[in-house]
Amino acid sequence: MTHTHSNLFQPHSHHGHRHVQDTDDQAKILDLDAKVFTEHTNAITAWLPLQGDTSEIVDLGCGTGAGTFALLARFSRARVTAVDSSAEHLRRLREKAEEAGVLDRVRTVRADLDQRDWPDLGTPDLVWASASMHHMAEPDQALRGVHDLLRPGGLFAVVELAGLPRFLPEDAPAERPGLEERCHAAADHGHAGRVPHRGADWGPKLLDAGFTLEGEYTLTVNLDGAGDETIGSYALTVLRRLRQSVAKTLSKADLAALDRLLDTEGPHGLLDREDLMMRTERTVWAARREG
Repeated sequence: MTHTHSNLFQPHSHHGHRHVQDTDDQAKILDLDAKVFTEHTNAITAWLPLQGDTSEIVDLGCGTGAGTFALLARFSRARVTAVDSSAEHLRRLREKAEEAGVLDRVRTVRADLDQRDWPDLGTPDLVWASASMHHMAEPDQALRGVHDLLRPGGLFAVVELAGLPRFLPEDAPAERPGLEERCHAAADHGHAGRVPHRGADWGPKLLDAGFTLEGEYTLTVNLDGAGDETIGSYALTVLRRLRQSVAKTLSKADLAALDRLLDTEGPHGLLDREDLMMRTERTVWAARREG
């Protein structure tokens, strides 16, 4: 199982310095994503239609812990088992938990959930999977696995992204209008075969796995990024990663325009734009295992 919300954020190589650099870049994006979306993640956890006590939680595909820490804050007496395939991400999560004084409430488990034999994850009251289910090789099998894992009456929250965030107006930049959308289209074309379930409607799949749907909630995000250091850093990191993915397929004119946006020393850099925005959507499905 992979562990983040886009193949753009996954390592491109598994060897040597490049792998270390990619893992660091990926972790940086996950940490920035957690910071930018803190308020929205809290809104999702507050919306969850829970019943009874929530003391045991599993965070599937936890990355560096955005969901884990939101859940720890939302459920002050709960323990979270954070599951991921990346040892480095789990190490960073433990470090952050120790700094926050909540390490005693966190258990980390390294696992590939595409395997049929899952590790012992207890009998949780809540399973949280944010932008991780679409990476499963056999998501239907994984959904059934979660159903069997939950205690009777327990809740499964699946959070899905509507693709990567957008940061520029459609008519930007002036010399190459629509540049960002062409970059995303090229990246989506390249990843379509590898991540076919990204952006899926998980409702029918959850019903097929034996769950009862309790609700669906779509959160629309529009944040002004002009002069915002965190959103600016997030935009730069995402678009730099996007450039790596599409460099061979973009036209020379588009690639040059993208490089001007990514040049933090130049006069046309992304961070100096007054129209910098962050736009995206996140949808959550709440599904219950009947008692």
